[in-house]
Amino acid sequence: MKSEQTRQRIVNIVTVVAFLSSFALAFYLYKLGIFNDDNVLKSTVEAHPVFGPLLMIGLQIIQVVVPVVPAGILCASAVLIFGPIWGFIYNYIGIVLGSLILFHMGRQYGKPFVMTFVPEKTYNKYLSKVDKGKKFDWFFFWMIFAPVAPDDALVLIASQTRMTYKFFTFSIVIGKIFGVGLYSLAWTFGLEWLKNFL
Repeated sequence: MKSEQTRQRIVNIVTVVAFLSSFALAFYLYKLGIFNDDNVLKSTVEAHPVFGPLLMIGLQIIQVVVPVVPAGILCASAVLIFGPIWGFIYNYIGIVLGSLILFHMGRQYGKPFVMTFVPEKTYNKYLSKVDKGKKFDWFFFWMIFAPVAPDDALVLIASQTRMTYKFFTFSIVIGKIFGVGLYSLAWTFGLEWLKNFL
């Protein structure tokens, strides 16, 4: 029993430190201009050719775990810098890992943590579906599959249900392929169209 309590305390400390570190790093990168200027992001990644992919994956993890960071510029920049295939892969890996971390944190710290990031209107909108057990699980799966759903909010709300880690992981791993892939393709074709138009 004592070893279990010690293990849980260590997990809690590591989780809190990781979360606070993500906030601190996000703030630092914001001050550098990485999150609102794709030229800064591109020059930063290109300056580190070996660690560039890891940096991009790490940034995607941060933007999921710290929902105040905009995701659009990172997804677009990954496609711009690495091309549509590798850009998709790095976006996908980072978003999947970030979603798993966010789900765990929501489950670990409960509703007060969730309500810190999820608007009350959004929370109440999906709350009626939470009590439907397996029906909510599949509703969650299809919403994650859709590229327009409020993914981070849904992940946090799902963390307050009886959804298993296994089903959540399945939903994110499968569902994000379509959403992230479609987003990457949209940016690829959008940029090509813009080049031709200009």
